[in-house]
Amino acid sequence: MIVVNWFWQRRRPVRKLRLRARGEIGDAVRVDFAELAPDVMVFLGQAAYLQLGYFETLTRLIRRTPELVEKEALSLAAGAALAKHREIVEIIRARGVDPAEAMEPFRASLDAFRTSTLGSRQRETMLTVHITAGILDDFYLALASSYGETGRRVERILGADHDRQQLTQLLRATIDADEEMRGLLSMWARRLVGDTLLVARAALLPAHDSDDAEKVEPVFTALIAAHSQRMSALGLSA
Repeated sequence: MIVVNWFWQRRRPVRKLRLRARGEIGDAVRVDFAELAPDVMVFLGQAAYLQLGYFETLTRLIRRTPELVEKEALSLAAGAALAKHREIVEIIRARGVDPAEAMEPFRASLDAFRTSTLGSRQRETMLTVHITAGILDDFYLALASSYGETGRRVERILGADHDRQQLTQLLRATIDADEEMRGLLSMWARRLVGDTLLVARAALLPAHDSDDAEKVEPVFTALIAAHSQRMSALGLSA
């Protein structure tokens, strides 16, 4: 497991974190977080760098595959991630902050997370993007409700089409056709969930007491429920 420590230790105003409905998620979950949502620039820097990381992972896969069908699927997903990164970067610039400076504090931790979740096989890494981006996009959509109009702009960006449908079709075809790969990918998925939820939890300021910790649970329960539905759609159990 990767230990991450990203946040400034100072008092924050009370904010609300909401998990919004996104098709596979049911009714929105609204939870009051006393001083757990990070500063808006922390939020924006992390969100921008996560999208850049998805793009980098997907382009790495493009270089490694000779199959044109796979290159096309990966290119679509990579293009969507890069577009989202650029749009969040524009929000950062509009606030008078250098995007590189906003993202730099999270570079080492998120790179370490991404490196640790790269698979030794193409399909494992495709599944990594499907799982980690699915969980973390849902989480950052929830967190966005803490930041007023800036958060609403990020919601619109993250809620746009991720263009990973062709990747999931490739994964589903492999899972349906190859029992050994089904088992391998199922185990790989289980490993990824814990590490990904650690990244999501670290995106909040540390809880000061058990009440704070309890308030987080409904959002993480909803994240797991959405993840389980994505796994079922692939023919895997969560």
